Amino acid sequence: MNEDDIPPPRFLADGSGGSLLPGGVTVRELTFCVADLPEVRDFAALQARRAGMAEEDIGDYLVAVNEVATNAVTHGSAKARLRVWCEGGDLFIDVHDTGHWIIEDQPGMVAPHDYSTSGMGLWVARRLTKELILRTGLSGTSLTMRFQI
Repeated sequence: MNEDDIPPPRFLADGSGGSLLPGGVTVRELTFCVADLPEVRDFAALQARRAGMAEEDIGDYLVAVNEVATNAVTHGSAKARLRVWCEGGDLFIDVHDTGHWIIEDQPGMVAPHDYSTSGMGLWVARRLTKELILRTGLSGTSLTMRFQI
């Protein structure tokens, strides 16, 4: 599915920095740049704890979120958006930037070489999530991760 096929969220009236997905699912959002990455991790950790994620799972979850968020603002665009929501007993993280690329294969499916010094972020994130979906289109690139809570 192309990211452009996804309907835009409706913003919450309470000004809480969130929105609603179809079906009334509440989404919390944070716009960020490279300097904000510590805030992204804090925000993501808070949302995981609120959702009931086990404390012992939060470390791996934050590694995956950090890898994807870092990629968005270093390879995609100067600013990106992180959205978090719960649905069906899972916690979803969606990171969107305005960059786009041609995807020949789903990135992160093959382990990097033994002596690689870069290119491991999506491979690591894919192994730490229940599901990882990458979409790119005219309005940018979105990567959605699903975590069991």
